[in-house]
Amino acid sequence: MQTQQIVWDERGLVPVVAQDAATGQVLMLAYANREALAKTCETGLAHFWSRSRQRLWCKGETSGHLLHIVEVRVDCDGDALLYRVRPEGPACHTGETSCFYRTLET
Repeated sequence: MQTQQIVWDERGLVPVVAQDAATGQVLMLAYANREALAKTCETGLAHFWSRSRQRLWCKGETSGHLLHIVEVRVDCDGDALLYRVRPEGPACHTGETSCFYRTLET
């Protein structure tokens, strides 16, 4: 993948969807900057940019619930990424497998 294909927003970020490569389940949505994407590609572990903490983080760095990269995909517009991953434990900080475990009542 060539990073020049990516359209970064005004903050230098791009949204990233993490998806379980085996099941197809969407696990989480986070953001990456250039450094996070470079670390992801370099280490094979999902790295993101924390907008609240204003720092780079590796998913699972404290919990041990790492996301091992199988493949990184870029969407057709180049403004979103898909990390296809092999999760090592739950992706959500609540202990749920996916951050998308709640249903919106309409």
